[in-house]
Amino acid sequence: MPVRKLKEFLDGNHIKYVTVAHSQAFTSQEIAASAHIPGKELAKTVMIKVDGKMAMAVMPASRKVDFGLLKGVTGGQKVELATEEEFRYKFPECEIGAMPPFGNLYGMDVFVAEELAEDETIAFNAGSHTELIKLAYSDFYRLVAPKVGRFTSKGTL
Repeated sequence: MPVRKLKEFLDGNHIKYVTVAHSQAFTSQEIAASAHIPGKELAKTVMIKVDGKMAMAVMPASRKVDFGLLKGVTGGQKVELATEEEFRYKFPECEIGAMPPFGNLYGMDVFVAEELAEDETIAFNAGSHTELIKLAYSDFYRLVAPKVGRFTSKGTL
């Protein structure tokens, strides 16, 4: 079952989406393989802090954050990876590391890698390590209003 808050939000906005069940997986590349989705088409959510404020960086599973580029996209003075301890209680209905990229539902800014904006659809964790949600990227963009920019490099984080 997807995160109730997210599902209600999508349903309330009349968004068409599908859920994809897969065997338990924890890394983005394992999830992509388990769900039979190419790593470049699966979005992973990386928790970051921009000048001390929690935010989300969303990128293809096959890429990693380039913090130098991300600093320019965010406009922040200091951009760093958030620790699990810093964000674990911000998503009470989610398993750790399976947060969907809807920071707007949690009062957070969302930064999306430009590679994802080029795809027609976006797939991402649905709050658990056994389920994904897939929907039109245009719907995701309209609902989340992320800032899109170039901030990734090859490899995974």
